[in-house]
Amino acid sequence: MRAARLIRMALLVQSNPGLTAAALARELDVSERTVIRDAQALQEAGVPVRSERGRTGGYHLAPGYRTRLTTLRPSEAETLFLSGLPSALRDLGLSDAADTARLKLTATLLPSVRAAAEASVRRFHLDAPAWFREPSAPELLPELARAVWSDRIVELSYARPGRDGSPASAVSRVVEPYGLVLKAGTWYAVARLRDRADDTAGKGGEPGGGWRTYRVDRVTALAPAPGGQDVFVRDAHFDLAAHWEERSYEFARALLRTTVTVRLTAWGLDRLPSVVDGAAVEDALASAGPPDDGGLVTLALPAESEDVAYDQLARLGADVEVLAPASLRTRFRERAGALAALYRPEAKEAAPGAAPGEAPGAEGQR
Repeated sequence: MRAARLIRMALLVQSNPGLTAAALARELDVSERTVIRDAQALQEAGVPVRSERGRTGGYHLAPGYRTRLTTLRPSEAETLFLSGLPSALRDLGLSDAADTARLKLTATLLPSVRAAAEASVRRFHLDAPAWFREPSAPELLPELARAVWSDRIVELSYARPGRDGSPASAVSRVVEPYGLVLKAGTWYAVARLRDRADDTAGKGGEPGGGWRTYRVDRVTALAPAPGGQDVFVRDAHFDLAAHWEERSYEFARALLRTTVTVRLTAWGLDRLPSVVDGAAVEDALASAGPPDDGGLVTLALPAESEDVAYDQLARLGADVEVLAPASLRTRFRERAGALAALYRPEAKEAAPGAAPGEAPGAEGQR
C-alpha cells in the first residue's frame, strides 16, 4: 500500500514540479504530515525529492533526474486497456486515433505485459446504452467535441423541451464548453454561460458561475461565438468528474417540472422505483402518508411532464390510481375504458371468427 503511494508521489512530482504538500495530500488522499514522511522515505531510497519554499516552491526532483518507475506492470496494462470505451470514441470521431495510440502503446510493452493487456480486451466489454434503446450519436457531437478539446467558445442553439406537452422552444446561448459526459447511452455537454463566467453566487436559484448541462441530442446548431471571441481560459481547478457527480442529481431534479398525485397498492408501491426515476421516487416516498384502511398509499410524485408520467405509471396497471391533475386522470380513464371494451367477454362472442384480441369498435382506440 505504502510502496504504491510512494511510486505515485514520485511520478506526481516528476510530472507536476512544484506541487505543495497540501496538493499532494489531496491527490494521494493522505495528510500533509504523511506527505512529508513519504518525501523523506523517497530521499532515503535514492529519489532526490526536495521541498522548496517561496512562490515557486513546492516539491521538485533534482534537475535532470527522471524516475525509472514508469514500467507498466501487467495489472496496470490491463486497467489501461480497459479504460477506453469504444462506442464513446466512435461517437466522438476518435476511434481511429485511439486504435493508433493503442498499437503504439502495445509496441512498447514487454511481451508478458502485452499479453495481459490483450487478454483484458478479450474478457471485458462495457456496453453503455440501456436495454431496448437504439444507440445513435448526435449529429453535432464530433463538432462539439472539437470545441471542448480546443477550449473554443461557441454559440449553442438547442431545443428546450416544453412543459406538460407544450411545444419545445428554440434557445441560443454563448457558452464555454468544458466537457462531455456519456450517461446511460445519452451524451451531455457541461458548459459555462459566457456572460456568467465570473458569477460566484448564481442568480435566480441557479448554481454560481453560470454552469449548465445540455443534452447533446437537443443541440440543433453550433456556430463560432459572435464578436470575434475565440477561445476561453479554462479554470485549472475544474474537475469534470467531480462536477458531474455533484450536479447530475440536481440536474435530474430540475427535470421534474410537474407533480402527480397518485394512490398505490402495496405492490404498486414496491414497483414504483422500477418505473420512475430515483430522484422522483425519493421525493414521492417522503410525501407519502400512512396506508388507508384498504392498504392504499397516497403520495405526490414529481414528473418531467404529464406525458412522461402517463408512460411511466401505465406500467403499474390497476395498482395505481391517478388522483390529480384532472387532465391526466381523464387520460387514464379513457385508456381504462378502451381496454375494458377491448377485453369484454361479450365482444368476442359477438364477433365469431375475429382475430385473437380483436373486438368491434376497438380499432380507433388502439
